[in-house]
Amino acid sequence: MANLKEVRNRIVSVGSTMQITSAMKMVSAAKLKRAQDAITQMRPYANKLQEILQNVSSSLDSSENAFARNSSSKNVLIICISSNRGLAGGFNSNVIKKTWSLIKNDYASNNVSVVSIGKKANDAFKRTEYGMHGVHSDKGIHSDDMPDLIGIFDNLSYDNVSHIAERLMLSFLNKEFDKVVLVYNQFKNAAIQIVQDEQFLPVVPSQLEGKTSSVDYAFEPSKEFIIGDLIPRSLKTQFYKALLDSVASEHGARMTAMHKATDNAKDMLRDLKISYNKARQTAITTEILEIVAGAEALNG
Repeated sequence: MANLKEVRNRIVSVGSTMQITSAMKMVSAAKLKRAQDAITQMRPYANKLQEILQNVSSSLDSSENAFARNSSSKNVLIICISSNRGLAGGFNSNVIKKTWSLIKNDYASNNVSVVSIGKKANDAFKRTEYGMHGVHSDKGIHSDDMPDLIGIFDNLSYDNVSHIAERLMLSFLNKEFDKVVLVYNQFKNAAIQIVQDEQFLPVVPSQLEGKTSSVDYAFEPSKEFIIGDLIPRSLKTQFYKALLDSVASEHGARMTAMHKATDNAKDMLRDLKISYNKARQTAITTEILEIVAGAEALNG
């Protein structure tokens, strides 16, 4: 059994750790409320806009919609969305594992590149053959003037995200990539985050072909306007929604992880106090026995 000083030091250390995890839990809970409100307000609009986009795409010819071109998917770009900080349970590792699974299994025969949004994903892929420097310019995403993808979460807004989405669309139109896939955590609740691999480009036509084929769309103002305005706007919204989902999932995962860590620290603290009391009682009993033995020796 450890001596009293060692147990006392461990009690102080675990108590300090419990205070930190409890504070992080409260901070994440406060941030989660704002992030959850943002994604719950955005999701119905984004889903409806995506549904309209799919229906419109199914009624357009591939020559009219460059974002829905059919290709062999030889060059695949995976956008791995993680966070800049850890201590969030399996939030980051699940996204990274899913990305590796896509690389090794689904797209094993393709030329795969990975653009990382968030420090954790960047650390995982920057030294691999798949990692790309997360920058872009008018020529695509290969130059050095793109806003910092690691710092995007410090000022997450639709305007900042739309610049990244525009460069992704430009790279697709320039045929640098045949397919773009988003990998991120979809927020369900504070305890559950679902890892998604969502096709960003090309635009997938509606799966309800039996219904959409019988609908005669009247385009107002014109097909050209819809292609030039609605489709890019929908893609930007879809990309922004994925980032909002990831932010809400991060705070939910961190709050849950810190809650469990606080509970574990409480259990450990209770066990340490029991051990400390047992050691202290043993020391007191030993001293009493020594005193009694000494007194009896003097009397003898």
